[in-house]
Amino acid sequence: MRWIEPIAGALLMALVLADVFLTVLYARAGTGIISDRLARMVWVILRRAASDHSNSHLLSFCGPFIVVALLLTWSILLALGAALIVHPQLGTSITNSNQNTATDFVTAIYVAGSSLSIVGGSSFAPQSPGAKLLFLFNSVIGTSVISLTITYLMQIYGALRSRNSLCLKIHALSAESGDAAELLAHLFANNQLSAGYNNLSELAAEVTEAKEAHHFYPILFYFRFPEPYYSVSRSWLVLLDAVSLIRSALPTEADWLKQSGAFTQLWTAALLLLVTLEDVFLEQKASAEADDADRPIWRMRFENARPRLQQAGISVTDDLQRSTESYAEQRRRWDHLIRLLGGSMAYKPDEIDTATQRALQPVAASSV
Repeated sequence: MRWIEPIAGALLMALVLADVFLTVLYARAGTGIISDRLARMVWVILRRAASDHSNSHLLSFCGPFIVVALLLTWSILLALGAALIVHPQLGTSITNSNQNTATDFVTAIYVAGSSLSIVGGSSFAPQSPGAKLLFLFNSVIGTSVISLTITYLMQIYGALRSRNSLCLKIHALSAESGDAAELLAHLFANNQLSAGYNNLSELAAEVTEAKEAHHFYPILFYFRFPEPYYSVSRSWLVLLDAVSLIRSALPTEADWLKQSGAFTQLWTAALLLLVTLEDVFLEQKASAEADDADRPIWRMRFENARPRLQQAGISVTDDLQRSTESYAEQRRRWDHLIRLLGGSMAYKPDEIDTATQRALQPVAASSV
């Protein structure tokens, strides 16, 4: 019976260290043992508390809450595991140099916490070689975990800042409209495709970095801001919609752009991030592709976007029917992923797909 506590403590500490390794060092989405479940639990609690859209601002605290909860959980479980190892040794291998040694479990937690911070940080001291090695081992674990978590926090907020900067850049390029046609009108004004290609290349590189940042730091998914333009769902919709418009609306003279590396990189990286987020974080899974029920809405959206491109001096194909169907087919590949992701993050459809909502307004007005 005397060995049950040390064995349980060692297993608990091993579990925490494995989670720290998988979360901080291995750093791939969906591999955490404790961190993934803790993050999901915090998200579910706040999501239910913010079930009404008027309380959706509560979700803005989810990311910071998860960070604090994770650090506290690691610290508490490490201290608890070390306490289980220390407890049987109180009064024998570990004694209080100033007075009689208490042997209760609270004292064991205090000694374990002290040994995790620094050797000799309290009046309790190891007396046997095994206890001395235990204190030294605990101090190494404690300082290592603290160093790793501080570095992890810095990297998380660095990646978050980069993601927010990218989303704000997309928002600004679309003239704060969330409309991909506006973004293309500013990138390729007066049919200057070569000049806009440089900006497209920069966006492709930043999207690729954002995709890998979410794979390295899965907690980024839970940083949800009140402003929709900071959301992945809205920004990625603008990007994928822009790619779909280029593929369907631009004439054969722009085939070099459609076949360029930056264009392919932008499309592929954006889709990969959406698929990763859906696979790892969302309980509800989307079908392989959207059905055709929304094709009339997508056609209407394309018919509204095409004149904006022409107004900006961008050449478009003359085959309206074929280009419209091409756009609907492109949209079919990603629309369901955006819709599912936006809804899971408690954004309303008109906050994410602003261009389609504007295209529907004349129809709604005429029906009234």
